Amino acid sequence: MNIFVKIILWVIALLVMASVTIVSIGWMASKPGYEGPVSDHFNGTTFENPGNVPSKDFVDVMKWYLQRDQGEWTRIPEEEVTFAEKPARKVTKGMVITFINHSTFLIQTGGVNILTDPVWSDRVSPVSFAGPKRYRPAGVKFEDLPEIDVVLISHNHYDHLDLETLKKLEEKFQPQFITPLGVSQLLKGTLFRYTLELDWWEEKAIHTNISIHSVPAQHFSARGLFDRNKTLWSGYVIKSPAGNVYFAGDTGYGDFFKVIQQKFPVIKVGLIPIGAYKPQWFMGPMHLNPEEALQVHKDLRAQISFGMHFGTFPLADDGMKDPENDFMKAIQKPENRGVNFKLLTEGDSFRIR
Repeated sequence: MNIFVKIILWVIALLVMASVTIVSIGWMASKPGYEGPVSDHFNGTTFENPGNVPSKDFVDVMKWYLQRDQGEWTRIPEEEVTFAEKPARKVTKGMVITFINHSTFLIQTGGVNILTDPVWSDRVSPVSFAGPKRYRPAGVKFEDLPEIDVVLISHNHYDHLDLETLKKLEEKFQPQFITPLGVSQLLKGTLFRYTLELDWWEEKAIHTNISIHSVPAQHFSARGLFDRNKTLWSGYVIKSPAGNVYFAGDTGYGDFFKVIQQKFPVIKVGLIPIGAYKPQWFMGPMHLNPEEALQVHKDLRAQISFGMHFGTFPLADDGMKDPENDFMKAIQKPENRGVNFKLLTEGDSFRIR
């Protein structure tokens, strides 16, 4: 056997080993799905998006992966970051919204502290040695958090459901975890005390005059290779005396935003994703680009909106600054002038009176 044949055999063996490893990790990471009655967005086995949304299969994934042209990312070390002061213990008058980064906000109103999709880990991945790595520190240190009463989880992707962070929150605060259908199974399996699942358009009162409403989103779910769309994905509307807050979670663009506006005519604050949209042919159905995010703000008729889901984890091909740069270009267009949509720096707070 000549050296060329030996090299080919070694390459084939390595590829087989790599494939077996990936499939094994994908199988172990996959989680049980939701079991319940068929509905207009659940066929008895998997969940479906509203409207006619093109799905991406394994061939599309491989095409994207092999043709990736990722923009530049530069890690910002913790020592170069000025962290926010400790948030107030409680906010009883008005509302304070603090951007921590990625899709994590601290929402304080009516004496209740709410966290959205909390992530403080360095990677968002089923394994600790690979996967998207954090490039910006969280704007509020975990140890500086006030007592957390409620945690909203939009879906089960690793950059939105970070189990290590949730375990720390459970250990320290024992908050109420609110999830879409099927997602709480992951938490119940790790002994979380207070979990509640909501279907689209269901609601839960969490305090006097404060309630959480689950609303549709256009996305997908998966923790591994074999559990795609077996749990639901959602956005949320928080109704409070200080105003309604819409948290989009992770979503592409669709007509359902206008339906949300009809059901919640007065949205004071929108929290809307603007990143992970390149290449558009692959990411577009499931993620908003900055121009679409501005349209969502207008569809909702929100009084003010803040961007999220950008500049923290390299999840797609847009570079670290692409969402911000494309947002600034979009908001300067004539049709968007005067739109009250802002980008916060992690740790920034905004008070609503």
